[in-house]
Amino acid sequence: LSQYKFRDLTIEELKNVNKTYPNFVFSMNTYTFKDGSQKDLLNFSGTVPVKYGNSYNIPICLWIMDSHPFAPPICFLKPTANMGISVGKHVDARGRIYLPYLQSWSHPKSTVIGLIKEMIAKFEEELPLYSLSSSDAARQSELLSYIAKITEGETDMKSKGKIGGDKDECFNKITVVGAGDLGMACVLAIAAKANKVVLLDVSEGAAKGGTMDLEIFSLPNVEISKDFSASANSKVVVLTVNSLGNAQTYLEVIQSNVDLFRGIIPAISHYSQNCVLLVTSHPVEIMTYVSWKLSAFPKSRVVGIGGNLDTERFQYILTNLLKAQVLGKDAWIVGEQGEDKVPSWTSSNSAANQIETMAARNSREKVANRALEVLKGKGQRSWSVGLSVADLTDSILKDKRKVHSVSILAKGCCNINSEVFLSLPCILGTSGVIEMMKLEEDPLVLEKLQSSAASIHDLQQQLKL
Repeated sequence: LSQYKFRDLTIEELKNVNKTYPNFVFSMNTYTFKDGSQKDLLNFSGTVPVKYGNSYNIPICLWIMDSHPFAPPICFLKPTANMGISVGKHVDARGRIYLPYLQSWSHPKSTVIGLIKEMIAKFEEELPLYSLSSSDAARQSELLSYIAKITEGETDMKSKGKIGGDKDECFNKITVVGAGDLGMACVLAIAAKANKVVLLDVSEGAAKGGTMDLEIFSLPNVEISKDFSASANSKVVVLTVNSLGNAQTYLEVIQSNVDLFRGIIPAISHYSQNCVLLVTSHPVEIMTYVSWKLSAFPKSRVVGIGGNLDTERFQYILTNLLKAQVLGKDAWIVGEQGEDKVPSWTSSNSAANQIETMAARNSREKVANRALEVLKGKGQRSWSVGLSVADLTDSILKDKRKVHSVSILAKGCCNINSEVFLSLPCILGTSGVIEMMKLEEDPLVLEKLQSSAASIHDLQQQLKL
């Protein structure tokens, strides 16, 4: 178990499993993920007792991730030759098991024993296997050999990799987490620019997800999945999920989102260890901070959408509607998303430009205020945010080195000493944030940024991570 990051925790938990279910057999085998990547993982197989009229022993196989207990196991049925798989809401045709417990997996609350208990409870509602007649059993044997390969971690992806046909398939792969209106808008906007988009639907049940129409009118480069392993080796992972719980206060709403992210971020960062996390969830500054903490990624690879859409609109209004081309080039919306956002300009090192800027400051502020008034009338609809997200992912995938105003770790900038994320102009490339641009010194802007940082930090201190 040397490759397991939390070896002692894993061993302790597996001892507990062995005490409760002594029939389980443990072994190390190679598991092959959907994209063809492989890992040697601990797995155990055995039977769990299920009462469905009579008592049945249902054979299962669980693969333990090397980041366990922070990532959920991968679970399969392991039917014998005289058993058929009953495809249902918790089991697919390959025998892969899907449960709410897996979707909301969060250490230390979630355990393998707890998972097996829920598995038994769900199987008692809907038995996952049925008995085949002898002729059916013969036809089933070929299918079972394929299922056995999957549950033992060997799929035909290995041979594909050797041929090289799928080698570059995921070069521009992006995963969008969340199948709500915003997630769908992001998928449609990104699909026009990336060669592979995975929509990870983390909702429980089809009614909550928005994927049906996307399945009906399928796009060739879009895959829909409920399985975190489908996101493996993504270049960018876009987080659009927001909790729809029964929280009453603003703090409870944020905490509900934090709890949701605790079940998502460790799994995402496990499958795509070198990706850029792009956060759209609300409030974006705090959820970007939460993503950074839960993923343990470097700060350069955790980015919130922040003021990107507002900045693009602001620059457009200045340049095209108010005909202030010179101002539009270096204008940015910075700080906190929403009412506390503030316009700013990137500073120039040219002495002549600095004198010119000082002389034009009053007229510039008037134009900026007019532009902000126009901006106020523009709501952030799902499709417009989706276009903004596609703009950001394009800059990252293609290493465009374009300047965007996005939520980044602001500590050390503008006299901010706390770990908070605020929108600031910076250069984006394949590794995320490459360089932060220097803002023109403006006491009003600095005051607003520091005020936002203080209120955000205060909220963060009250959260349970």
